[in-house]
Amino acid sequence: MVKVTYLGHSAFILEGSQGKRVMIDPWIEGNPQAPISLDQVGGADIYIVTHSHGDHGLEDAIKLAKRHGGTLVGIYEITLEAANKGVEKTVGANIGSFFEVEGIKVALTMATHSSDLGAPTGVVVELDGKRIYHAGDTGVFYDMKLIGELYSPDLALLPIGGHFVMGPKEAAKAIELLGVKRVIPMHYGTFPVLIGKPDELREILKERGIDAEIIVLKPGESYEF
Repeated sequence: MVKVTYLGHSAFILEGSQGKRVMIDPWIEGNPQAPISLDQVGGADIYIVTHSHGDHGLEDAIKLAKRHGGTLVGIYEITLEAANKGVEKTVGANIGSFFEVEGIKVALTMATHSSDLGAPTGVVVELDGKRIYHAGDTGVFYDMKLIGELYSPDLALLPIGGHFVMGPKEAAKAIELLGVKRVIPMHYGTFPVLIGKPDELREILKERGIDAEIIVLKPGESYEF
């Protein structure tokens, strides 16, 4: 059983039945959607940062790792920055294959976006035998089909807001390419330009005959599977 808690924008906590805790893109300070403060969120075994833009929590991940311990994981240049700012445990990687951190399998994946440090990524996390794909900030790209074939995600966390990332139309295509059956939308509604909505995504999936459950979480809500 894996518990997925949404902290708004693209920030999530994944918790396994054995007590393992993973934070992805933990942007808390300055996040208008965050339901808790940085002092309340607690620590994690792993903090994964998909890219260096401020709304994806590198600075917050650094603060949390220094305060609570745990390992900061991401593209090599991001972890180098974290180490330079005093994080004791980091694992830098690149887009390629599964590697293990704190007993948790992690794979960085391609993302079509920009980043000040290294390449932008998505990430697949395997926890309690379940695979969760967090796409990071990205447009749709055909190699999402390879991510589906290689990693068979049980759940995908996909941006739908548009402008900087996929909108509902592109996210629907991403779902088709991935072949995933459970999706939690993210990266929408935080700022005025992020206009995509979950209902639009549902309607497009229905029109195209794509069978996938769209799980809408308000910030602070959780989904277990």
